Amino acid sequence: MDVVELLPRLHLLRFPVGQAYLWRDGDDSAGHGELTLIDAGPPGSGAPIAEAVTALGLDPRDVRRIVLTHFHWDHAGGAGEFAALSGAEVLAHRLDAPVVRGEVPGPEPVFEDWERPLHEQALKHLPEGDYVRPRAVTAVSGGDVLDVGGGAHVVHVPGHTPGSIALHLPEHGVLFTGDTVAASPVDGSVIPGVFNLDRGQVLAACGRLADLDADVACFGHGDPALEQAARALRNAARG
Repeated sequence: MDVVELLPRLHLLRFPVGQAYLWRDGDDSAGHGELTLIDAGPPGSGAPIAEAVTALGLDPRDVRRIVLTHFHWDHAGGAGEFAALSGAEVLAHRLDAPVVRGEVPGPEPVFEDWERPLHEQALKHLPEGDYVRPRAVTAVSGGDVLDVGGGAHVVHVPGHTPGSIALHLPEHGVLFTGDTVAASPVDGSVIPGVFNLDRGQVLAACGRLADLDADVACFGHGDPALEQAARALRNAARG
């Protein structure tokens, strides 16, 4: 797993498939503070995340919450493991939370033909079998504001999954998009996410996220946009 500092308060945790983000609040002289994990990687990621947090000179027990942008395994698979290690609360949108808990199966994506080979390739990097489910999942809704980064706004962006969310930190100009938006592995261009339930909804969501005028956008896959993120999101909304 690669760990990349994006901002003094923000690190990217990159897995073989997908990625997560670690946000730090607080300004004490030792560099500690309350931590929030946005997404948690695929199954088996709990211990590596804890090791990465420790390597940064932080304490995994300071991770107060894990905010899941959606239920897919490459983002929610490590949540139960890391929550058990850290005591962190797991949060997901009320429409995806039952899937994260294992109460209902998640709907399958509506694949476009060109997406099928990409999906098959991605599956090769994900472990087979069940993963550790979180003991509890707190349901959130669009419009909720979390005690992160001076107030993190939950934005409901259905289309990738029914309960996909973005997390917007307006005080810092930072936006976590989940898989609604991605960066192309070919040229780094910002594009709508793939493996969706409804591509039309995803394109509309890209436009809504662009209207937030974030400076920095952190995607579920691909390199984040660290400047002029809103402009890149507007381009993605055009499909």
